[in-house]
Amino acid sequence: MTEYLQILSRGEFLSGKQATDAMHQIMQGDADPVQISGLLMAMRARGESIEELTAFVQVMRTYFIPVNCPDPHAIDVCGTGGDGSHTFNISTAAALVCAGAGVTVAKHGNRSVSSKSGSADVLEALGVNVDLNANKIALCIEKTGIGFIFARHFHPAMRHVMPVRTVLRSRTAFNILGPLCNPAGVRRQVIGAFNLETAQTIAAIMHQLGAEHILTLHSRDGLDEASISAPTAVIEYRKGEDAPTTFHIEPENYGLTQADLSALVGGNAKQNASMIRAVLDGHTGPCRDVVILNSALGLWVSGRYESIEDCIKAAQISIDSGAARERLRILCEFSNTHDGS
Repeated sequence: MTEYLQILSRGEFLSGKQATDAMHQIMQGDADPVQISGLLMAMRARGESIEELTAFVQVMRTYFIPVNCPDPHAIDVCGTGGDGSHTFNISTAAALVCAGAGVTVAKHGNRSVSSKSGSADVLEALGVNVDLNANKIALCIEKTGIGFIFARHFHPAMRHVMPVRTVLRSRTAFNILGPLCNPAGVRRQVIGAFNLETAQTIAAIMHQLGAEHILTLHSRDGLDEASISAPTAVIEYRKGEDAPTTFHIEPENYGLTQADLSALVGGNAKQNASMIRAVLDGHTGPCRDVVILNSALGLWVSGRYESIEDCIKAAQISIDSGAARERLRILCEFSNTHDGS
């Protein structure tokens, strides 16, 4: 590890083999916290390479506890975090709307690191038991169409990293790595990124690792989500394609109203849960619109719709029919009936 830190201190990149070894050392607890923090911050200052990050992901995937999810159309909708916007948990709300539309969702997430409320925090505030084991989550996905995979429980080797991340309270490579290591092995994902370069990098990594259909996002206002306050760049890869398709979306393209980013700012888990409930209860406004837009992209990667416009309609129906709200109710009931034992 000392050798790798010296390489990074010169502004050079680790080879794939070196990055692989470094991550194995971290996952096995052979690197001390000072070394881990030095590695992470040196990489952030210089910028992480695709080769380094791909190696990291491949290693991390060998250490997680797998969750069975046989549906080839299953999706995950998530963001890297670290965008500093303090919006409510848009991706979590979108996951519930997608499930309400009938698409299987294996939602992978964690507690907050760089914000006031992570997906685990807000789902817990909504009444979901987030502490299910792998068998119970697989059953939850099968019976309810959605399951939450609490990263803390399914990446046990990350116990060597979490104290460092907690102390740093800053974006690191693990903001990028987490969304790429879903234990359910979903190959259809929407991943928001804290900048455009990272969105491009994530798309390239997922393509190399065999994703079926991937969208990565970054909006001009800085969000790691599709935004309703500014155009959003979307990088799309499908299996078999050699190069990505890049396009931009704006809320007006889909009959949604542009709004100031301040309208999406949330607070702690309880406050964000209240905002999500309001959306699912049919309240109109910017929060609903941003959830619909992000839900539509999740539905799009599922491969079950002919166009993004069709996905917008499906997301609206999921909310207006009460299906998304009912999906949350069933998820709460099932997860609390079937504990984590």
